[in-house]
Amino acid sequence: MTSSARTRWIFAGQLGPLFDDGGPMMMVEARSVFGRRPMHRAKAHLLLSAMRHRAAELGDRVEYHRVERYSDVVGGSGRGSADRRDDLEVIDPTSWAARRFVRERGIHVLPSRGFVTSEKDFTVWADSRQGKRLLLEDFYRGVRERTGVLMRGDRPEGGRFNFDHDNRNPPPKNAAGLGLPDPWWPVEDEIDEEVRHDLDRWQSEGVVQLVGDDGPRRFAATAAEAERALADFVEVRLNDFGPFEDAMLSGDWTMSHSLLSAPMNLGLLDPLHAIETVEAEHAAGRAPLSSVEGFVRQIMGWRDYVWHLYWYLGEGYRTGNNALDARRPLPEQFRLLDAAAIRSNCLRETIDGMRRHGWAHHIQRLMVLGNWALQHGYDPVELNDWFVDMFVDGTPWVMPANVIGMSQHADGGLVATKPYVSGGAYIDRMSDFCGGCEFNPKVRLGENACPFTAGYWAFLDRVEPRIRHNHRMAQPLSGLRRLADREAVVDQERHRDSW
Repeated sequence: MTSSARTRWIFAGQLGPLFDDGGPMMMVEARSVFGRRPMHRAKAHLLLSAMRHRAAELGDRVEYHRVERYSDVVGGSGRGSADRRDDLEVIDPTSWAARRFVRERGIHVLPSRGFVTSEKDFTVWADSRQGKRLLLEDFYRGVRERTGVLMRGDRPEGGRFNFDHDNRNPPPKNAAGLGLPDPWWPVEDEIDEEVRHDLDRWQSEGVVQLVGDDGPRRFAATAAEAERALADFVEVRLNDFGPFEDAMLSGDWTMSHSLLSAPMNLGLLDPLHAIETVEAEHAAGRAPLSSVEGFVRQIMGWRDYVWHLYWYLGEGYRTGNNALDARRPLPEQFRLLDAAAIRSNCLRETIDGMRRHGWAHHIQRLMVLGNWALQHGYDPVELNDWFVDMFVDGTPWVMPANVIGMSQHADGGLVATKPYVSGGAYIDRMSDFCGGCEFNPKVRLGENACPFTAGYWAFLDRVEPRIRHNHRMAQPLSGLRRLADREAVVDQERHRDSW
């Protein structure tokens, strides 16, 4: 059967024009996907809204099925299954489970799309490293050189591949926000109204467990909306993105970030198109190189990198790594996004922002949520799945390298050379959270001891036997050994009952 005679089954990560070659399409809205684990309501709403909007756009070209599970449409996995369809093709899906599902049913598989580089290219690059670490910076430079993005001949634009050093500004002092206009927000329609009604019904029936607020949809659910969001970012926030991409302010949840990760992970926005758009802004003299390079590095570098690591490191990477022996279950404050009893401003603001929006930017994820989980030894698999379920841009492929690897150092250093752990001083420098907090980031012992600062030392004490041979941790561990009140701090954090 030729490709033109097949019906293309598109998944929730393949909803944009990049995945449409003009033939007949099929979409399956499987309710069981939303009932596997508790999910943020904003994420469930966005997924359903995006799928139903795409179906409306495709009109008669799509068969749209609302069923309990995928097998209700495509049949069982056995060769003799009478209800199995043999007229389907798929662009390779974005999770191990989905890829296994389509292959077990003999569905014709096309190469994956939606990334700058191919899986084959990454495998060739990774295998050529011959025992060397798969460093992001090496991968990113290679992609820049091959694509010519931000290059002048064989030299990088501006003489450097990486402007990260220029992009670490703290927020303006005594500012409630960056002073930028609100981002462009999509306008909900009758499809969103139907989605909200269905989620209410599913929740009342006990079919799904939804967490977080049912606020207005803030993330693009169509390709046209994604283009509007990209244009708004370029016009309003790109210039400030670089300098303040690591900064945090309690009164500004979006800061200068693009909010494009969710529509990009839904397949609504071609990443190379986004890259070329911001590159053109620099070429026209309308955007600083540091901001443009920072944006390009996050997409062409980090996003492609974690996608490829998901496949290259294997299906067992998510569950087979716990180098720091972290076993504690997630607390209720995380699982329910309940910030009411959290006293630490930074953690309370971040958890509460997640409740309201289903989103937080990368420094809140890494240096507040991830840092806290690392210090307290939360189970990395449980944390990984929580990130997938509670963030509107969370996908099975995006989180393992980010959470298991970079954030929790559970892989022992495959992704990050050292644990991403810090005391309250970093948060104080990069945010306004500490100013009104009852805890003092400079204090590690006593009633006003910062849980992050004290927790940093308690963490080092707990994992010292497991990281003492890491040369990048030699200085922190030397400081731990000189700490006169080490035992008192460790005991304090062991018995701390509120944070």
